[in-house]
Amino acid sequence: MSAAEISQVLKEGELEKRSDSLLQFWKRKTCVLTTDSLNIYADTQKRSKGKELKLQSIKKVDCVERTGKFVYFTIVTTDNKEIDFRCSGEENCWNAVITMALIDYQNRKAIQDFKTRQDNESAARQEPDDTC
Repeated sequence: MSAAEISQVLKEGELEKRSDSLLQFWKRKTCVLTTDSLNIYADTQKRSKGKELKLQSIKKVDCVERTGKFVYFTIVTTDNKEIDFRCSGEENCWNAVITMALIDYQNRKAIQDFKTRQDNESAARQEPDDTC
């Protein structure tokens, strides 16, 4: 993967994240989805103190529900942590874009792992046998 592929922005905009507090308020966040991660910023102007959720740490996008105004979905991480989000049903749905980015990431990783395994097997076959 080149540096240009890693930093390519797939979607940028606002998303609401449910807080982890007892009252579970919905907080508006600015999000930037790249080919490698979902970046979540509390401040829409400065984009400081953001959290980065790498696609390699996402297991799946789950629990999609549409109400009159919002689409609700959950991101499940590889350590089984659930992060709840909602977005306006009028705009492009974040859940679909995140799911497609996750599938693309997993496909690229599978191809890279296959090529690495194939190269290792090829190198092992080419080594001379010293047991003469």
